[in-house]
Amino acid sequence: METLSKQVARVMMNQYGSLGIPFLFVIDFEMDRPIVLRLDELDERLIRYSFNAKEEKVVSPAFQVPQTEIFPVSFEEYQKAFNLVSRNIQEGNTYLTNLTFPTLIKTSWTLQDIYQQAYAKYKLWLKDHFVIFSPEPFVHIENGVIASFPMKGTIDASIPGALEILETDIKERAEHATIVDLIRNDLNKVATRVGVERYRYFEKVKTGRGALIQSSSHIRGQLPEGYLNILGDILFELLPAGSVTGAPKKKTVEIIKMAEPYHRGYYTGVFGVFDGKNLESAVSIRFIEQNEEALWYKSGGGITTFSKSEAEYKELLDKVYLPINNHLNHEHGIAAPGNHSAQGWIFV
Repeated sequence: METLSKQVARVMMNQYGSLGIPFLFVIDFEMDRPIVLRLDELDERLIRYSFNAKEEKVVSPAFQVPQTEIFPVSFEEYQKAFNLVSRNIQEGNTYLTNLTFPTLIKTSWTLQDIYQQAYAKYKLWLKDHFVIFSPEPFVHIENGVIASFPMKGTIDASIPGALEILETDIKERAEHATIVDLIRNDLNKVATRVGVERYRYFEKVKTGRGALIQSSSHIRGQLPEGYLNILGDILFELLPAGSVTGAPKKKTVEIIKMAEPYHRGYYTGVFGVFDGKNLESAVSIRFIEQNEEALWYKSGGGITTFSKSEAEYKELLDKVYLPINNHLNHEHGIAAPGNHSAQGWIFV
């Protein structure tokens, strides 16, 4: 798959926007390997996408529900990175940092199997490279209005009083407030009359190990006249996405590069579709990458002054899941919330 420079991708997206040509875009976290493809030239043998799927996916009988072995980073190694982030928080260099790690996984499913069988609002598969099954929108552009829906705050819905716990958790409240402020500032770079339409609402998200409750907000603004001529400029101005970096964004990205022992690549980038009039996009999380015959599941969470390393490490592990039909899992008797260990078997 041909990748572009940031400048070439920006110009191409501006041109396609001005001409009303539908296209797909995939932008990596570092913004040095963007992909821009006209929809009428997509080769489904190489790349596929799905947006706003409304029906719950039922695993085909032809597929065996996979047993997946995971080998996450040790808690000791995670603690070192966590300590580096914490020191920067104490020194006032960052208020919120999204800290992530790759987890080696072994599964009987291929990336394409996962794409076909997983249920998620936003999905993308790139042959022999990665699969994404993201629940998080990035920006939506329609009739001159740009909207963003940052997600911050997640809890296992099976925990007694889960919603109340999430609503009142000081760390989660602070993290959410920080990210809403950051996204509002980002939208002010490209739009006017920016405001929060709905603050910290809660939704249930299905996973292969039960439901999660997550909190999100709705922020919107008015784009200038002729905005279709500068679609590429608008998107790159907003990147990297604030919900997967932290605040203040520039300094926090520097801290992330010091703390994380790997390059994120397309993980925590964005992908989306322009249909000729409107644009829909998602943050590239819930991400599995193929690298030299091994699969790596990348995950993480936001660190604030209220964070505890044990809880953040658990969140990193909890996010290693495949969103396949839970009922079918139970029929096979292998699904159980929290059925994982630091190094062992996880059934998803």
